[in-house]
Amino acid sequence: MFDKYLEEYKINEQWTTRGRTITESDLVMFSAFSGDWFPLHTDEEYAKKTQYNQRIAHGMLVLSVATGLLHFEPEIVVAFYGMDKVRFIRPTYIGDTIHLALNVIDVQVTNSSQGIVTVQLEVKKQTEEVVVAAQMKLLINRETATDAD
Repeated sequence: MFDKYLEEYKINEQWTTRGRTITESDLVMFSAFSGDWFPLHTDEEYAKKTQYNQRIAHGMLVLSVATGLLHFEPEIVVAFYGMDKVRFIRPTYIGDTIHLALNVIDVQVTNSSQGIVTVQLEVKKQTEEVVVAAQMKLLINRETATDAD
């Protein structure tokens, strides 16, 4: 995915990732790591009384797992530059399998050696419903540095 130099990305280029199933262990470990013990994620009895009728994964857990499904080539990707317009659209339940659909929406040269690739990222579950949407930006090396900075 992110294994090409800046000049190689094309607007509307698309790809999808493999899937990964969200487990109860994921919720417990993420709660422990983040300190987020909100009962909707950790209390079965509480969650049964909500509109979801069961525990749901933390939105940030889903987004974190999603980034783990991406491939970043270290010699090409300089850094994760940020995310815009992040939306948690639908719940992700224990047992849901998520994958990503990505679409390149912008390629910008920022200096003689690097630029920013922006992708529309959709985290989808096995039903193809979008659960998280965002625009993700990565700082990417150019294949050949120019003298103009």
